[in-house]
Amino acid sequence: MLLAAKVLAGLVLLIHVYILLLETVLFKTRGRKVFGLTKEQAEVMAPAMMNQGFYNGFLAAALAVGFLAADPVLGKAFTVFGLICVAVAGIIGAATVQLRILYVQTVPAVAALIVLFLA
Repeated sequence: MLLAAKVLAGLVLLIHVYILLLETVLFKTRGRKVFGLTKEQAEVMAPAMMNQGFYNGFLAAALAVGFLAADPVLGKAFTVFGLICVAVAGIIGAATVQLRILYVQTVPAVAALIVLFLA
């Protein structure tokens, strides 16, 4: 079951790398379409989205450290920390921005946590 936990945590990591790219370098093109914004709205929101994108990147970085840490205890700690942060961020995003965020961020993170703790 440890392999399943790693696969799910890896999926969450990849989702957050994509979100980082979507909210930063791709925001005025692909990101604008994903978030349903006009070109004018995207121009106004771009600086805030750049900041938000980097927060998502930091979540991905915590999960990456979990995969790369030589010490398995440290790796698990970073993975758990990253997944909990993603789950909470997804709940806040769903409550304040769009319900879809709950399914994109929180559900995979919680699934990974459950499988990790059952492993």
